[in-house]
Amino acid sequence: MVQDKKWGSRIFDGINMLLLLVIALIAVLPFVYIIAASFTAKEELLAKSFVLFPTKFSLEGYRYIFSNNIIIRSIGVSIYITVIGTLLNLIFTSFMAYALARRDLDGRRMIMLMVLFTMLFNGGMIPTYLVVKDLGLLNSLWSLTIPILISPFNLIILKNFFQNLPEELHEAAKIDGCNDLGILFKIVLPLSMPAIATFALFYAVTHWNTYFQAVLYINDSKLWPVQVWLRQIVIVAEGGFGSADYNDANNVPPAQIVKMAVIVASTLPILLVYPFLQKHFAKGALLGSVKG
Repeated sequence: MVQDKKWGSRIFDGINMLLLLVIALIAVLPFVYIIAASFTAKEELLAKSFVLFPTKFSLEGYRYIFSNNIIIRSIGVSIYITVIGTLLNLIFTSFMAYALARRDLDGRRMIMLMVLFTMLFNGGMIPTYLVVKDLGLLNSLWSLTIPILISPFNLIILKNFFQNLPEELHEAAKIDGCNDLGILFKIVLPLSMPAIATFALFYAVTHWNTYFQAVLYINDSKLWPVQVWLRQIVIVAEGGFGSADYNDANNVPPAQIVKMAVIVASTLPILLVYPFLQKHFAKGALLGSVKG
């Protein structure tokens, strides 16, 4: 009986591993194809259409998209938005989460109800646009950061994380003469680094993928982030993008290679950040999601 159970468990584990492996391959396959296609010579890509392991490598697509400073400038804009926006997000979210985590805050329940209300309802695209316009933020990179300074979901999770910290730490700090800001910066934030790192990545990915807000609020193409240019290149990949070196139609790579190269170039920076913060994901998010 025990032997049958052991074999049954092994078969079940084997089926699970096989199923998860298939799902992982399905998820990874598009990324492998995009990277492979971006490094494939145009003759091979046109001949095979679908390539996972190119036999002829080429950097035509990358030379083409970097032949002028459009992509470089747009990546710089995205990095600026991501760094500044994430820093402001963490500052405002941490301040508000810490205040709401204090049980002696007057009106705490009403403020929390207002935060929850914004998770269910919002003013909509046109009222938000009018607010941004009246604040004088149109055609400014601030329009991509200020309207989304605090995510209600992240705020609630971080508030719960702060509430789970022992109250005795706050009392001991006050006895030592710390005020609320001192407690926040010297005790609460250092103990909350897993959660802070997790939400930093959440906010950073949101800012890096900014597209719709940029289309709505920014008309100056010099201020477009990389995702907007990615959309422009994917829709109209042929002609008019490279430098004078590519004016000859014979030198212009196929649109498919250009698209793949732009996708890789726009995705790589945020992928390089992920490994440094990934280990904090489970610990940071789960600790704040369970009320102690």
